[in-house]
Amino acid sequence: MCSAVRREPDPAEAAATAMARHRHDPHELVQVLIEVQEACGWIPPPAIDCIQARLGLPRARILGVATFYAFLHIFPRGRYRILFSDNITDRMLGSEALLQRLCRSLWVERGRVSEDGLVSVDTTSCTGLCDQGPALLVNGRAMGRLTPARIDEVAEKVREAVPLEDWPAAWFRVDDPVRRRDALLSGTWPPGEALRAGLARGAEALVGEVKASRLRGRGGAGFPTGQKWAACRDAPGRTRYLVCNADEGEPGNFKDRVLLSTAADAVIEGMTLGALATGARRGFLYLRGEYRFLLAHLEDVLARRRAQRLLGESILGHEGFDFDVAIHVGAGAYVCGEESALIESLEGRRGMPRNRPPYPVTQGYLGEPTVVNNVETFASACLVALHGAKWYARLGTPESAGTKLLCVSGDCARPGTYEYPFGVSLREVLSDCGAGEAQAVQVSGPSGATVPAAEFGRRIGFEDLPTAGAVMVFGRERDLFEVARNFVHFFAHESCGFCTPCRVGTSLLRNMMDKLAHGHGSPYDFAEIERLNRLLQVMSHCGLGHSACNPVLGTIAKFRPAYQRRLAHEEFEPAFDLDRALAAARQMTGRDDAAAHVREEEEGTA
Repeated sequence: MCSAVRREPDPAEAAATAMARHRHDPHELVQVLIEVQEACGWIPPPAIDCIQARLGLPRARILGVATFYAFLHIFPRGRYRILFSDNITDRMLGSEALLQRLCRSLWVERGRVSEDGLVSVDTTSCTGLCDQGPALLVNGRAMGRLTPARIDEVAEKVREAVPLEDWPAAWFRVDDPVRRRDALLSGTWPPGEALRAGLARGAEALVGEVKASRLRGRGGAGFPTGQKWAACRDAPGRTRYLVCNADEGEPGNFKDRVLLSTAADAVIEGMTLGALATGARRGFLYLRGEYRFLLAHLEDVLARRRAQRLLGESILGHEGFDFDVAIHVGAGAYVCGEESALIESLEGRRGMPRNRPPYPVTQGYLGEPTVVNNVETFASACLVALHGAKWYARLGTPESAGTKLLCVSGDCARPGTYEYPFGVSLREVLSDCGAGEAQAVQVSGPSGATVPAAEFGRRIGFEDLPTAGAVMVFGRERDLFEVARNFVHFFAHESCGFCTPCRVGTSLLRNMMDKLAHGHGSPYDFAEIERLNRLLQVMSHCGLGHSACNPVLGTIAKFRPAYQRRLAHEEFEPAFDLDRALAAARQMTGRDDAAAHVREEEEGTA
């Protein structure tokens, strides 16, 4: 009996199939490339040839897009592409040791493809599983709560070339632990109820209610939602679009995952309310690539809502109220969380932030007025439609109405999602999650604020500690310099390269932090880091560069001894260490004796 031979897919055929599914629309280029890679394991030249011929796009543009996104590859990356989360909380849980264990077991170097072409092992910035790390992605599928035993089992499956669909389903189970519920997560309204309430008010009154509720964007910046909807509705143009930004790439954040998994109806219903308010007929849900495991679930929700006449034409029987949602999957680019970069990606290009003004509400997707709101913002709009502005505005504080979802991870007994009215103190959050011995908390991810224990009385809210949701807890044994160093590496990795200050500045900042870590620090470096931070804040094109200095500035200000310990020299010390540079050669030759090292001569000797 002969075994079945695995048939290699035809790249041109895979490209043709993907383009047909996306109506040969050049704006769907990112989705086409993702589907080609899913079929072929990478994006081969014949597939690029086919896309170039049928979509009429320059080859340089196709290659530019394919090389911009971290999850797309124009060279083979192995039948199994394994990416460990490199977020600081995963590192605190031992992800580095697990990665090395898998590499040793599979005889593969990190960042390279194995000699037989079977597997590659590397890191990715964050998988969005901070509440259940350490985590990794296998061909885009998420796997959390890793242990040494699980890593050994993964290695065995890879060595035996077991198809991914035959791996145990339990390995890929993603939980959504909600530790505290309030108005939003306790909502049990049936699908369509908020929409009916919005229709009963009418579009004009609905915008007024959202304005009066003081609902602000939940992505961190906090722009008034009603004001954004009104600006889009009143902007010149005949076509309007609505975009739900579910590209939460900020390390430590996972609330979008929880909402899309457990309350997708509320999110889609909030989008439909936004369409009623603005006159949009077409919407997009931009789903980060790490959450691709949610795609089938979300497509089912959309299909059910269409069947219930909650999406599509003549919604709930109202002639002329037409609105539908398409899901656009990201391909690994943190910068696409910025709304203009997200729109560039939607249009099939590299996710480069645009110059502003004009803003998306006047010139967004395809140059038309476009609303971009966060997942939590759209879900919260349902509460306004259901209960009214006065009821909603009573929640929280005068400056920050409503509730906020907090994603708690790190050194605590009960990581997960917590919902509180705005105004809750960090001390209460830490008590609830079991983090009594915390040294510091990073609020709103690497770009946010580093809060020491003496300031745990501070409160979550736009008037004190604004946050997209991340609350990362660091116990007393943690080195806050290493935390900041990890965040700086994140920004350097995720810089889109559009502007020189950010592209070069984040790399220089990373190198300086590495220099301090390797024992070559001096007061000169300390001053140079602070100078570079000022330049990044002033000269960078978008928020990534502006905030890249935040973790360093925050820890220098609040945990200066962690930096002082690294200032090992009074005078300038070069970063290059010849002896360390020769370490690879010593390993290759098997020598580690004294003569194989370069040592400085002792002072006073010949």
